[in-house]
Amino acid sequence: MKRTLTTLVLSGLAGMVQADMTVQTVPYEIDGQPYEGLLVFDEAVTTPRPGVLMVPNWMGVTEAAAEKAAKVAGSEYVVFVADMYGRDIRPQNADEAAAAATTVRNDRPMMRARANAALDVLRAQQGAVPLDIDNLAAIGFCFGGGTVLELARSGTEIRGVVSFHGNLDTPNPEDAKAIRMPVLVLHGADDPFVPDQQVADFSAEMRAANVDWQLISYGGAVHSFSDPYAAMPGKAEYSPVVAKRAFSAMKQFFAEVMD
Repeated sequence: MKRTLTTLVLSGLAGMVQADMTVQTVPYEIDGQPYEGLLVFDEAVTTPRPGVLMVPNWMGVTEAAAEKAAKVAGSEYVVFVADMYGRDIRPQNADEAAAAATTVRNDRPMMRARANAALDVLRAQQGAVPLDIDNLAAIGFCFGGGTVLELARSGTEIRGVVSFHGNLDTPNPEDAKAIRMPVLVLHGADDPFVPDQQVADFSAEMRAANVDWQLISYGGAVHSFSDPYAAMPGKAEYSPVVAKRAFSAMKQFFAEVMD
């Protein structure tokens, strides 16, 4: 189904950026089970653009995820919002989101398979939308940030991945030796959900595997610093200043790794 973000505004989502962006629901299957992601792009631009796989936070495929995808896409990228849970699992609150995300996080092979399947769905949009499949990247937020790092650890070859305030841990750090792309981590220095030891372990993992990696640590920022709807003061809280810096870092990274 094709919608615009104006439609989403009318359904109750306020504060839209790029309100004329197109949002298309894209059904797909993994192992015979139904999934449904969102393809977000500016239909007025007809020249091929790089593609960005976006793995949302633990709430999954939501109108807020579509809003963030539109912010990322602008007139420069085609963004596909991955469904990491399945079409019939749409968390309605934090408890449901935690349960769904934990199920996926506890099975890293499944997490990687679902992320790679979503990447294949994005590739398959070539011809249907102006998409340059030779220039693909992946980004993720919170749970999604950890997911795109696992996508990198799976050995997938795309231009790069960017994690926004994501978890950095992995069951087997040796898997980092399979990474074939640059990695950018955008981290809140005071994030209580990603403690200093996890950051140190991740840094050691990247060094040991000789990965092309960057980690930007934003002073005073906590978890979910890019999410305008985050409402846990001191734990998960929006910072407009840090969010702007982080999105600028993402765009600089894309300019570097893409043709």
